[in-house]
Amino acid sequence: MSTLPARSGVAAGDDQIAHAIAHEAGTLKRSLKLRHLVFIGLAYMAPMAVFDMFGIVAEETNGHVPLAYLVVMVAVLFTAFSYSRMVRFFPIAGSAYTYAKEAINAHLGFLVGWVATLDYLLLPMINAILSGIYMGAVFPEVPFWVWVLLTVGICTVLNLVGVKLAASMNVILVSIQLVVAVVFVVLTIVNIVNGANGAEFTIAPFISGDVQLVSIAAGAAILALSFLGFDAVSTLAEEAERPERDIPRAIFIIVLVAGAFFMTVTYVMQVLFPDVTQLADIVGASPEIAKYVGGAAFQAIFVGGYMMAVLGCGITQQMSAARLLYAMGRDGALPKRLFGRVNSTGVPVGNVLLVAAVALTALFVDLDQAASMINFGAFIAFTFVNLSVIFVFFRFIKRRGPGVWLGFVAVPAIGVAINVWLWFSLDSVSMMIGGVWFALGLIYLFVKTRGFRAPAPDLTGPINISMYE
Repeated sequence: MSTLPARSGVAAGDDQIAHAIAHEAGTLKRSLKLRHLVFIGLAYMAPMAVFDMFGIVAEETNGHVPLAYLVVMVAVLFTAFSYSRMVRFFPIAGSAYTYAKEAINAHLGFLVGWVATLDYLLLPMINAILSGIYMGAVFPEVPFWVWVLLTVGICTVLNLVGVKLAASMNVILVSIQLVVAVVFVVLTIVNIVNGANGAEFTIAPFISGDVQLVSIAAGAAILALSFLGFDAVSTLAEEAERPERDIPRAIFIIVLVAGAFFMTVTYVMQVLFPDVTQLADIVGASPEIAKYVGGAAFQAIFVGGYMMAVLGCGITQQMSAARLLYAMGRDGALPKRLFGRVNSTGVPVGNVLLVAAVALTALFVDLDQAASMINFGAFIAFTFVNLSVIFVFFRFIKRRGPGVWLGFVAVPAIGVAINVWLWFSLDSVSMMIGGVWFALGLIYLFVKTRGFRAPAPDLTGPINISMYE
């Protein structure tokens, strides 16, 4: 048995995680196994979300969507490595906020959490908007607001019942999505083999003479949202049965499986339609391609599968946002009475309802306005997760062997560089809106801490540091 750094004085053993976070009366319930975590992450990423961005990114990258996915997957793997490092030292809810707070600085951690909170809060809203758009296309006589209310209502009820039921539902929903997507790929391949649209298998979607690095980076910056599921999984560290083992495993499984899936689907789509301007609607390219490869009947099945993605996504997005707010409330970064409480079954009810209320703004906001605010916070969070690993190395780790330098400095530094590069590839609207949100958080923090003079929330410190001493 080892002990933590002197600033915390908390003992750590085999059951160290549960005890280390039990400094508050209310704790989350541990009920998630590896398979639950993987399916939650995949559901959060929504396998069928690959179809949302295809037309837009195909136009942006001049027909190289699979290459853009490959670039962003490599970038995410560096950050996933850092997440897997940090979750072993800080196996508590909060994700990037917790890591920056514990490893770097409590005030800075708050700002990282504030920016990340924008992403988490808005994703359920975007999901509700997409529900209205897709179902409105099939049932135009039903008002948009009906689909928004149904989507938010179902997701809220499942989250109030408990995280394990929501996770079990995701196993079913992700499976349905995967079946529909596999059928889509098979039908597309059949069309390519039959020479439909003059298509033939080629490496052009990955490499060709007209590849432009700037456009690929811009496409990758958009597609980074597709990989946010592994970040969501890290917020469930306090509800995993074996977080130190299972969350790192889940992180890499999710990124690799999703990356392979995204590249496969977009490859066959890009081969069949190398020039998306042939399509009537670039933004709605995927339903149009579904009808092309399988007729109206398959198009209906495709849209139905997409709605499974909407429901699965909404459940996990609301779940993760509520738990991020809980972590910030528990530590006093946000008002504890409002955000840092759970009920007798371990559910942060107030936070779940707050996220649902934000999601209902889908009734008044269009998709472009909502989506433009997401990427800013994602790359900020990823950057600081990588930086947190470097700070853990210099603050806490005594061993200085080549392998430790590689794992705690070199690899995270590359992750920082890649995420900053992609961050600067964002459009000006995203940068402006994200900057305003960051400024609001900075003002709030300044007022709350009386000009940064008030003491920061207590820090727990890394739990498993002895292996590097």
